[in-house]
Amino acid sequence: MSLLPELLQAVLLTLFASASAIHIGLARRGYGEPQQPALFCALLAFGLAAGIGASALARLAFGLDTFEAERWLLRATLLLGLPLIALVALTFARQWTWSRPAWGRAVLGLCAFFELARLLDWSDPYALTLGLLSALVVIHAGLLQWPARPQTAAGIAGGALLLAALPWTGLRIGENPLAAYQQFCLALACPVMAWFVLKLPANPGGEGIEQT
Repeated sequence: MSLLPELLQAVLLTLFASASAIHIGLARRGYGEPQQPALFCALLAFGLAAGIGASALARLAFGLDTFEAERWLLRATLLLGLPLIALVALTFARQWTWSRPAWGRAVLGLCAFFELARLLDWSDPYALTLGLLSALVVIHAGLLQWPARPQTAAGIAGGALLLAALPWTGLRIGENPLAAYQQFCLALACPVMAWFVLKLPANPGGEGIEQT
């Protein structure tokens, strides 16, 4: 039994993910055109996470039949949202500039594999593999910021929280011991990842908008 009630986890995820999406949305105004597609993808990732919390909140607090929507949004977050936020962190950390068509192809490719995995009943192993890669990419982006300790710590913490939120379906070591706290882990990951992304040196040859 979870020590943190599901309803409280849903409330925290809704609030933290929504606040992160709003923070990214407001911060976009200060970035140049080359960074807009990446920030939109980050906004999409946080929006999906907020949708999980809102669906769970509607089900647990008001008795609405939103369980299927909650499951779909969780799958979309694991198979689309997490890889997108990892790509944003990587491109900003390495000061790469991807065009709008490149980001569009990334989103479409992830959506296509999302649907293919569902049709072939590979959703669980695919989600685990993609989630592990996404978390490692975020940790790598954080390590690239050394010796900037706050950014490095945020990248490592964000990657660790993403790892903690993954379902360990199919692994011989058993269930994820933090499975009952999945939404709480996602809730904690959202503000950490939003802060981390906005502290990265997104502009080639310059500092990120919120770099101090």
